[in-house]
Amino acid sequence: MGLLSNRIDRSSLKPGDHIYSWRAAYIYAHHGIYVGDNKVIHFTRHGQEVGTGTILDHILVSSIPNRSPIPCTVCTSPSDGHGVVSSCLDCFLAGGILYRFEYAVAPAIFLAKARGGTCTLAVSDPDDLVVHRANYLLTNGFGLYNVFKNNCEDFAIYCKTGLLVIDSGPMGQSGQAVSYIGGPLAAVMSTPLRLVTTNVYGMAATAVGVYCASRYAADIGMRRDVVKVSVEDLTTRLTTGSLQVVEPSLPALPATVS
Repeated sequence: MGLLSNRIDRSSLKPGDHIYSWRAAYIYAHHGIYVGDNKVIHFTRHGQEVGTGTILDHILVSSIPNRSPIPCTVCTSPSDGHGVVSSCLDCFLAGGILYRFEYAVAPAIFLAKARGGTCTLAVSDPDDLVVHRANYLLTNGFGLYNVFKNNCEDFAIYCKTGLLVIDSGPMGQSGQAVSYIGGPLAAVMSTPLRLVTTNVYGMAATAVGVYCASRYAADIGMRRDVVKVSVEDLTTRLTTGSLQVVEPSLPALPATVS
C-alpha cells in the first residue's frame, strides 16, 4: 500500500480486513469484509452489488461484472429480507484488482487521496470484533440498501468501527457517496468565491479546496453525529423500526433516517 494505491497481494490478507475492488471504468468500488477461509462478507441490494431503484441503475448496472451462469458452490445467496451475502474471494473480485481500505490515516494522506472510498481517519476495532460483526450481520441483515446512506462501504466501515451516523442528512459514512456529491457541490460552493479569484486557475484551486474540506469534514473519523452501536443493538433497532433506512423512490432523492 502507499500514497497512490492501496493495492495488495492475496497473501497479505488477514481476517478482519476491509477490502474493495473497482468495477468497470472505475465508476464505483465494491466493498466487503474478509473473514478468512477465502470468504468475503458484503452488502448488496437484493443480491445486486449496487442500485438506487431509479433510472440511474441503467448506468450503474452497465459497470457490474458479468457473472458465470453456473452457481458458485462457496457463495451464498442473499437471505429473504436483507442483502448481506458471503462470497468466495474470486467471486467478490470478479476479475478485478484487490485493494485494502486504510484506517487511521494521517490527515495529509487522507487529503492526498483525490477520490473518497479508499481510506478514513477513523480507527479500526480489533480484527476479531470486526469478523464477529460481519458474521452476525450475515445472519441478521444490515437494513435496506441505499446507495447514498446505507451501501456496501457503509457496511464495511460499520463492521470495522461500530460507528453509525445518527443524523438525517443526505449521506451515511461512505467516502464514495461524499466524492460523488462533493465534487459538484464544491463547484457550486466555489462559484460565489469567483470574485476573489483572478482567473480560471484560481477558481479551480478554490473548488479543489472546497472539495477537500467537504471530504475531510464528512469523514466518519471527524464527524460528531456518530455513535458507537453494538451489532446486537443495531439489529434490534432495525427489527423494531427504531433505526430504519428507507430506499429512495423516483425521482432519486436521498433517504431519511428516523
